[in-house]
This record gives sequence, C-alpha cells and structure tokens, in this order.
Amino acid sequence: MKPLGPIPAGYGSIDGELALGGKAASALVEEAGGTPLFVYSADLMRRRMAVLRQAMPQSLRIHYAIKANSYRPVLELMAGLVDGFDIASGGELEMVLAAGQDPAKVSFAGPGKRDDELRAAIENGVTLNLESENEAHRALRIAEELGKAPALAIRVNPDFELRGSGMKMGGGAKPFGLDAERVSALAREIIAAGATWRGLHIYTGSQALDAGAVAETQANVLELAARLTREIGHPLPHLNMGGGFGIPYFSGDQPLDIAAVGAALGERFDQLPGELAGTEFAIELGRYLVGEAGVYLTRVVDRKVSHGTTFLVTDGGLHHQLAASGNFGTVVRRNYPVAIASKFTGEPVEEVNVVGCLCTPLDRLADQAMVPHADIGDTVAVFCAGAYGASASPSAFLGQGPAREMLV
Repeated sequence: MKPLGPIPAGYGSIDGELALGGKAASALVEEAGGTPLFVYSADLMRRRMAVLRQAMPQSLRIHYAIKANSYRPVLELMAGLVDGFDIASGGELEMVLAAGQDPAKVSFAGPGKRDDELRAAIENGVTLNLESENEAHRALRIAEELGKAPALAIRVNPDFELRGSGMKMGGGAKPFGLDAERVSALAREIIAAGATWRGLHIYTGSQALDAGAVAETQANVLELAARLTREIGHPLPHLNMGGGFGIPYFSGDQPLDIAAVGAALGERFDQLPGELAGTEFAIELGRYLVGEAGVYLTRVVDRKVSHGTTFLVTDGGLHHQLAASGNFGTVVRRNYPVAIASKFTGEPVEEVNVVGCLCTPLDRLADQAMVPHADIGDTVAVFCAGAYGASASPSAFLGQGPAREMLV
C-alpha cells in the first residue's frame, strides 16, 4: 500500500458523496455534461485570499500567476481579488485582456519572447520583465517604431535559490533572467533610452513548504534589490519578490505556515534600507491561490485484475492531470490526494491502482491506494487540481481533447 496525499480542507459530502459548492459530485458532472471534469470552487479561492491578506503586510501587493489556471471564469474572479496578473506568453496576454484585466496591472516574464509578443505588450502598456540584454534591445527598437515609452523591468537571476523548493528558478546558470552582476548596466541603459523604469523581478523557486526557507529567501531578495538599486543609481519603483508558496500534495506534507512568513516579512518591511523606502512590493502566486480549490472528476470505465492487482481504468488521465501522474518534474512518483467521489465517506477496503485511458504505462493517477470498493460507473476525484492541471497537461495526446471545466 502507498499512502494518498492529504485531502484539502473545504470539501464536504452529501449522502456519502463528495460535495463542492453545495452540490454532490454526481450533480456537478450531470450539470457539466459528463466527465472528465475540473471543478473549481470560488468560495475556496476567496477564503484563501482572505487568509493570505490577513497574514501578509498590508502594503504588500499580491499578483496572480495565471499559468497555474487560466480558465476564463477563474481569471474574472481573480481580477477582483488580486492586485495584478503575471503572464508568460502573448497567448496569456490575450486571455487577461479578454477577462477585463487592466493591462497596466499586468507583467510579462519568460525567456524567448517573440517580437510580436513584445509589440503587443508595449502597445497595451504591460510591464515587460526583461530576460536578457538582447530582449531589452529588441523591446527598445520596437518601442521606437511604435513611438511609445515601454514599461520595462529586469528579471534577475540571483546567486541564491529557495531552499527546499520543488522547482529552482535562481542560482547558477539559468535561462531565466539576467545574472545579478549584469543588471545595473542594463538598467542604466534602458533608463537612458527613455523607457519607463518599472524595477526588478526576482523569482527563486516554487512549491516551498518551509516557512523559514521562504522568509530567508525574501530577506535575501530585499538585500539584493537594495544593492542593485544603489548600483543603478535610480529609485526602485517596484519589486516583484516572486512567490514559491507551496501546497501539500503528498502524505507527510505539512501546510506552509503563512502567518510565520507574513510576520517575518513584516519585520523586514519595518527595517527597510533607504534605497527601498519608496518601493512598491509584490509577490506572485499561482498554485497557492487556486491549487487546493480544484478537483478533477473522472469516471471508472473498467475494472480489471492482472496478476492479482486490481486496476480501476478511468476516462481521464495524464492528458489532463500530468502532474498527478508523476510526469511533471517529479523524480519519485507519489500519490496525490485521491478518493472515490461517489463513495467519499466509505471505509477503505481494497488496494487498487487507478489508471487513465491512454495506452502508456505513464498514465497513472494512484498506485497501490486503499479506497472503498469501486465499480464501473463510480467517480474518482483527484484533488489539488486547481493548478497545473488543465493548464499544464497534454490534452491533445492521442486525440483525447480537453476536459470540461466549471467554476462553482
């Protein structure tokens, strides 16, 4: 037997069945027209934002990194909850504009921005987080053609990283951002060229659950930003401190102590160096805001036994839940929180492997999991599906197509 991850708080039951938004899973599936189905809870997202606002310093701005979940109703909801959006492509720019977000509150990071993406960002007044000198020069050239002053910031590749992060985005050779020792020269160049100087973006890692590590990294980010501001010789209008706040996916994971993170950051804000006295501070979060607010529902289409092992074969799989299958940056595959939605309050009585419908052995949703007895027609729920599910999975693989989505 392999343990399942912890089911997030906020999920209930109706007549023994998983419920979300006051409706049983079967009712949600019927309303959506079938499975596979992602269901996102607006209430859980609002609750998460309220807790975060209470924990963080009042002056801190919170941005939503839409790569986590770009479903339009989610974007429209988040637009009323956060202070800005962070995007990573021209396609995401189109999404946030369609959702009604003010482009002046949007920042655009990511290596390899094409000229058409730079042009669209400059035309709309979006802040570009520059990833290299070449990108800066292309942005300045395009801005000159447009006759507009571009809003430019520099993404910094710091010498440090976020300890214990699931994905490290700083420290050493990286395709992201400009090495710290080259930042001040480029900043002075783009300011002299007439660009609107928007500051620095320092992102070091993601999916961290250690409050001490997060607080340590935030302190390092503030120290680096102050040093770079001295070197640049111009005030720093904005500092995007990155994010990295994680959520519990696996057995043994403990939630991030957000109160401890906020208290430590508040102490740092009370002792800011003079270089950062007039700076606006922001963090960008994706999975922390929406990850636990989503569940993936998929129907059992076959039940079979092979060499004594019971398999529940579903109509979903890694083409919608790449991360839960263990194929999205995981070295050792562990089980996400998974349950039999149609028998949510039932006692675990059998060990099964839950697999998807794709003809690859990689298509696994749960290994050696103890669950209530499930038959053909029962529904499996995969939790922590509000982030990097639909937005990060190969839905076109084998012609399967995307899952249904709904916000309740």
